[in-house]
Amino acid sequence: MSAEGMRKPYLDAWLKRTGRELSVSGRLSELVLILSRKKGRTPDEWREYLQRILRREEDPGFELLTEIDSILARPGKGSSPAAADPELSDRWF
Repeated sequence: MSAEGMRKPYLDAWLKRTGRELSVSGRLSELVLILSRKKGRTPDEWREYLQRILRREEDPGFELLTEIDSILARPGKGSSPAAADPELSDRWF
């Protein structure tokens, strides 16, 4: 099986899981703020890029997939990604 063929099931599962996570009100906004601060670009540019990924118009790199997974991973029930980030939690909470 080719690398592309092996990658597709993982990417499909990631897109489905991440789409569910980001459908919660405010999660996409938190994610784009964190990515903007960590990786540059504006929040609007990140929002547009992530929406293109979720619509399968662009394929993300593995590094970005793992970065997003780590941001969306919740340390405890009811926590938000921004709450785990000291700079954002001081600013937003």
